[in-house]
Amino acid sequence: MEADIVVTTDLARALLGAQHPDLLELADARLDVAANGWDNAVLRLGDDLALRLPRREAAAHLVEHEQAVLPVLATRLPVPVPDPVRVGRAEPAVGYPYAWSVVPWFDGETAARTPVVRRTAWAPTLGRALAALHVPAPSDAPANPFRGVPLAGRAAAFAERLVRADDGARVVLEAAWAAGLAAPPYDDPPVWLHGDPHPGNVVARVRGGADDELAALVDFGDVTSGDPASDLATAWLSFDAAGHAAFRDAYVTAGGTDDAATWTRARAWAASLALALLAFPDDHPLMAEVGRHTVARLSSGD
Repeated sequence: MEADIVVTTDLARALLGAQHPDLLELADARLDVAANGWDNAVLRLGDDLALRLPRREAAAHLVEHEQAVLPVLATRLPVPVPDPVRVGRAEPAVGYPYAWSVVPWFDGETAARTPVVRRTAWAPTLGRALAALHVPAPSDAPANPFRGVPLAGRAAAFAERLVRADDGARVVLEAAWAAGLAAPPYDDPPVWLHGDPHPGNVVARVRGGADDELAALVDFGDVTSGDPASDLATAWLSFDAAGHAAFRDAYVTAGGTDDAATWTRARAWAASLALALLAFPDDHPLMAEVGRHTVARLSSGD
């Protein structure tokens, strides 16, 4: 996806100088690009902070959602999240038109870069975190037409992507999708949703085997409310069979739903998200690998 803005350390330094000059001392010590995602660039600022800067217009509103919602959600969740410590605004004088944030830096590794078998150690933590998050949301929660909505509303996008899948994947994904569509729809009050808790948005602290832990749940740009099934798709995106079971057990024990229809819809959401992740194998090979893992998990019948 083309970026509207090329985020550089010079641009970041100019924004800090214009709006948060007291942080320039940290930039002098350390300011470097840590990640360039689909929507945002992340730059490490000193040892303990990071800058989150949208790279395209569509993402700017998502950062605004994070700024509004994370101060509320951070107090409810049992895992660290990037609750903004400073808020930035558009700065036309330096050629930057979007809202941006200064957030905590979390030491660790993007979970998508860790072996799947190692993720079982922290699967229960993620299950408990999503159970704590999935409580009724207020009517003014950010709207998101791509997450937490009825599956039928995503049918056209699913069909468009499905034709590009290879034959083996197509059979598996279409079956999971059809089962989700046939399941009873969600009819309880909308609950808070992370919106995108795939392993690229989880920071893991790799200590060795059973001592590995979840360091943070990040990138709340898709935060919204609705059917928890779209978040629960991460059981297939993130884990092997053992991790999946540990995640689900912890989620249910912590008060999350064990409703069979919800988990059937979650499986359909996993199929839909797998197709989206597989769509950019050259630009985002790490996420394409998550998509391939998801297809394999769905084909196992779990």
